[in-house]
Amino acid sequence: MILIGFSIANILIVTLSVTLGLLVLFILYKKMVAYVNRGEPIRKEYAVLYPVEQNPASGEVTIYFTCEKSKEIYIDLLDDNMNFIKELFHKECEEGGHIVRFNSEDYDNGNYYYCLKSENQKTMKKISFLNKVDKLG
Repeated sequence: MILIGFSIANILIVTLSVTLGLLVLFILYKKMVAYVNRGEPIRKEYAVLYPVEQNPASGEVTIYFTCEKSKEIYIDLLDDNMNFIKELFHKECEEGGHIVRFNSEDYDNGNYYYCLKSENQKTMKKISFLNKVDKLG
């Protein structure tokens, strides 16, 4: 395509100017993304606690969590008012997935929380127990 009235030098200068402008915008965008993400935690440092499959739960409850680094993990059961009830698990865990099982029939029906704690985190999930059903008449 031939542009009338423009020299090759003018076309080259405009093309280089546009390219430089796009490069500067790209660099500014990358710096802005880095600034916004500066406080983001490192995922490898934290364990991931998953919700229980059966909620409301009855009988044996299975809690699953994963960690990418070896760390000491506690899992506690709390009541609806966040009062400590029982330590369900305490162990030095290797990287990978882990399963904790306990019997929910030892507790009254209602809402509870299970809490995963380590040296740098505390994560909670809500669970309901429905074990004892009152039978009318």
